[in-house]
Formats: sequence, C-alpha cells, structure tokens
Amino acid sequence: MTSAIFVENLQKSYGSVTAIKNISFQVAAGEIFGLLGPNGAGKTTTLKIICTLANPDGGRVEISGVSAIDNPRHARQKLGYVAQEVAIDKVLTGRELLELQAALYHLPRKLIKDRINLALALLGLEEYADKKAGTYSGGIKKRLDLAAGLLHQPDVLVLDEPTVGLDIESRSIIWGFLRQLRQAGTTVLLTSHYLEEVDALADRVAIIDRGLVIAEGTPSQLKDSLGGDRITLRIREFSPPEEANQAAELLRSLPCVQEIIINTAQGNSLNLVVNTQSDALMQVQQSLQSAGLPTFGIAQARPSLDDVYLAATGRTLMDAEIAAATSRDAKAEKKANMR
Repeated sequence: MTSAIFVENLQKSYGSVTAIKNISFQVAAGEIFGLLGPNGAGKTTTLKIICTLANPDGGRVEISGVSAIDNPRHARQKLGYVAQEVAIDKVLTGRELLELQAALYHLPRKLIKDRINLALALLGLEEYADKKAGTYSGGIKKRLDLAAGLLHQPDVLVLDEPTVGLDIESRSIIWGFLRQLRQAGTTVLLTSHYLEEVDALADRVAIIDRGLVIAEGTPSQLKDSLGGDRITLRIREFSPPEEANQAAELLRSLPCVQEIIINTAQGNSLNLVVNTQSDALMQVQQSLQSAGLPTFGIAQARPSLDDVYLAATGRTLMDAEIAAATSRDAKAEKKANMR
C-alpha cells in the first residue's frame, strides 16, 4: 500500500493529561479514511500533529513520504486542512477570501483566477462568490472553507468534523464533493461524530478511544467481524442490575444468542449478538415471557459502527460523548468553585 499518510506510535500529553497514548495507522493514496471516536479520544490532537500544528512527544508522521515532524514546511505543501470551526472574515466576499488564501499559499499569479473559479464551481458557490461572507449560511461558509483548503490542490485533505451542525442538503453536497475528490485521486482524512457519515464515505475506518486505536478496517469488515444481527432489549426503562443480570443469564442459554453486553450507561439495557439464520427475536421474547420478565422495548437490526464501538469498549459512542461532556462540566464547576 502506498501511504499518503503514515502514523506510527504517536504519543502526546498536555501536562498530566494524556491525549494520545499510542496511535498507529496508514492511509492509502486516493482513499477516504475516517477517524471515529468521542470527544477527548485524541482525534483532533492527532489531526493537529499530522497537519504540523502540534509536536508529538514521540512517534512518526509522514505525508506522502515527507516527515511532518522533521520537515513540516515541505509536508504543509502537500496538505490541505479544514478545521471544525469555520475561519472566515465576514467583511470580505467569498472571492476575496479565496484570493487572500491563494496569496498565502504563494500560488503563481497566472494560476489564481482559474483555481478560484474551479473551486467555486466544484462546490456550487458561483452565485455567492461576490457577496460578503457575513451573509452566508452555515453550509455555504463550510463549503467556502473547503474551497480555501483545496486551492493549492494538495495530495491530502484533512477535515475535522466537516458537516457538524449543517442541514441535510449541505451535508449531502459536501458528501458528493468528497466522493468527487476521491475519484480524482485526492486522499481524504476526516473525523466525524456522525456514524452514518463515516459508514457512507470512508473506505476504511480507525476507531479511537482514550488515545488508542481499538479497531481498524473497512466499515463492512468491522461490522461483519461482530457476527450476526443485534438485538437491543430493555427489560424496563431503567432496569435494576440484578434483573438485567437475570435476563442475561436466561438468554445466554438460547442457541441463537452468541454474546450479550449489558449497557449500564443506558439503564442496564441488553445488547445481544444473535444468529441471523434463526427466529431470534421470537425466541428471546418467548424466553422472557416464560420467565415472567417484562419487555419495555426490543428491536433487531444489522450491526452498525456503534455496535463495533460497543463491543470494543462496553459503551456506545453516544454514551462516551455524554460521559466526556459530564466530566468536562464537573471539571469546569470544580475550577469555578476554587476561585
């Protein structure tokens, strides 16, 4: 595999806080590669190091064979980076912003006009180009930000949450554009909180949790590795642990059940891996009924990337996000009380 991005044994701490323990992955030239994980997992820190915006404590990072650590200036020439927060001057027009960006990239003057017109056309921005950016919607601003990151036609485009907070139409336009980039041979590395976005776009995925890669492969490989369908079961809306454990022990005896995870973060719900060739849903319901256990809710579905995360960590990605947000709020409150 020809690596457009090569990351090996990456480590980074901020004081006593470890952001990245040990992360390694490779991105092939011309593929879309997704980094998936909750806030605080190490995704954004990894992107900043790849984009030469932060120095690691250890490890290697190469962009098209160029060390981003030893030769950051050369590596930046091969990179386009679009951050999660849109950075746009509201007073300038879209075209003026792209002209400024072209000057910062030191693009030859004879190329600038054609490059800008091409970027505007690719992202459907012609009608907005000469209006002030302060009048743009969130989706148009994000598309202009993407155009700015592509003016110098980089080998690798790095995107941090490219569609967060956007409406369905804007997300669809950006999805289509990223697929066009892949067809043209551009390598795309993206992070996203949207599981369906990574599933739909990424050729391969690395799932990060607490500064480590816990799973890697194509979306299909990761989901198929779990084996069978998933049944999500709630005995009650909020089941006591002993009742959830009782149900788990009962259901483990069924031939159709391959694995059971009790999700404590979601009211002790049960997540079952079941044989796809059986009437598993009916067997589970009948078994619970015979034991006198209620069923608050039950559903069967094919495995998702969230199931992959759950199998690896014992919690869903949403659970991890909530836990991270709660931890941040608690730390902020403690800091405020100390003042």
